[in-house]
Order: sequence, then structure tokens, then C-alpha cells
Amino acid sequence: MRHLRRQAHEKSLGALATFVLALPLSGCGVEGAPSFIFFGAYFPAWLILVAFAICAAIIFRAVFVATRLSAVLPFQLFVCSALGATCALVAWSAWFGK
Repeated sequence: MRHLRRQAHEKSLGALATFVLALPLSGCGVEGAPSFIFFGAYFPAWLILVAFAICAAIIFRAVFVATRLSAVLPFQLFVCSALGATCALVAWSAWFGK
């Protein structure tokens, strides 16, 4: 009797674990991940936007140096990284948002 109860408990835990692990997949679309075709191969869009974020951070750094704002701006690496990431997220929303 105790063995049957244990099996039922393990089955319910397995079902709960399957549900919890599958929950993040509910946001995945049927059409697949956004990608671009370069030279006949699919290239993920997020990778292009990472390069865009790096370029944006470099541009912000150059603007800060040119305006001498870098002398008074603390945590420049974090500020430039955050601004680059913000630009990439805005670009992602503009290109792939619904």
C-alpha cells in the first residue's frame, strides 16, 4: 500500500515538474526565431543586435570623450553598456515587435 502511494506521489511530482519546465516554452512562436539570411545561411537576429549594441556603446563612449563628459561620468563601462543594450532592445522592438 505504501509503495503504491509513493508511486502516485512520484507521478504527480513528475507531472508538476514537466508543467513547470514547459511553462517558459509557452512564449515560443510557431513561426520560429527571427533570423536573417546571409550568404544562404540563417543568422540569428539576436546576434546581429548584439553587434549593434557593441557599436552603439562605442559611439556613446566616443561622444562622452568628445564632449568631455567622461571626466565626470562615473562607471563609464556600465553606462555605455547599458546605453548600448537599450539601443539594441529598442531596435529589437522596432524590427520584431508586434
